[in-house]
Amino acid sequence: MLYDIRLNLHYDYETAVGGGRHLVRVLPANLGGGQRVVAASLSFAPTPGERSDFHDFFGSNVTSIAFREAHRTLDVRMSARVSVTRPEIGLDVSPDVVGLAREIATVRSLQPDSPHHFLAPTDFADLDPAITAYARESGAGSVAAIATGICNRIRRDFTYDGTATDVQTRASDAFALKRGVCQDFSHVMISGLRGLGIPAGYVSGFLRTIPPAGQERLEGADAMHAWVRVWCGREAGWQEFDPTNGMRASNDHITVGYGRDYGDVAPIVGVLKTAGGQAGAQAVDVVPVA
Repeated sequence: MLYDIRLNLHYDYETAVGGGRHLVRVLPANLGGGQRVVAASLSFAPTPGERSDFHDFFGSNVTSIAFREAHRTLDVRMSARVSVTRPEIGLDVSPDVVGLAREIATVRSLQPDSPHHFLAPTDFADLDPAITAYARESGAGSVAAIATGICNRIRRDFTYDGTATDVQTRASDAFALKRGVCQDFSHVMISGLRGLGIPAGYVSGFLRTIPPAGQERLEGADAMHAWVRVWCGREAGWQEFDPTNGMRASNDHITVGYGRDYGDVAPIVGVLKTAGGQAGAQAVDVVPVA
């Protein structure tokens, strides 16, 4: 699939911001054969006084910006053309949990894709005995089968509710509510898998949405999305699951970056010199290219 993606993040500040510094992670990742960025651009209004572009530890594109002049609004605009061709999932060659533990023990690498980075609790994906028990009840057999079982069960048991949580909600809180958004469902799945000793990480990206039959696609109706990557052993490698939709990640999932949880790949984080509050809005278009 070939997509044109447009993103606009808009912020209104209650009082003028005297200065600010931000890290922005919204550019799609160039992942080689599976995902290729044909072209991409990222712009800001007002224009920052400083800008630098780099890759973080996990390989995500990061743009660091700083403002010294006062401003009342901020716009982040990204556009990209991306080709996505995910490989077909073949036979399940992942081990069971006991076999996986043996394989993890033989991994000596601490490179970004090492499973060791994705086993410990993190700020948003805390280890909760209730979530671990839920994960244990959700699937059995191979690691891939367990991940599939948890993914599908979250889709059945949780209600999508954009007002129930916020970006600071932890997995344990979302699990108690059984409500939330893609970020929350991903954190619950990550927490459950880690509780079983299965390395799991967070994926930030975009998801193409398809309007109901007979209805026009709405401009700006798409959104940034989150899903889960699971280390299924040496042979099977990293595989990706979308608990919000109860499915494997498909050619409609466009990756921005990987991390241990949302904190590693938040679209924008930073500090402001101001005395008031702020309000933000997000608009995303993911348009297939004929």
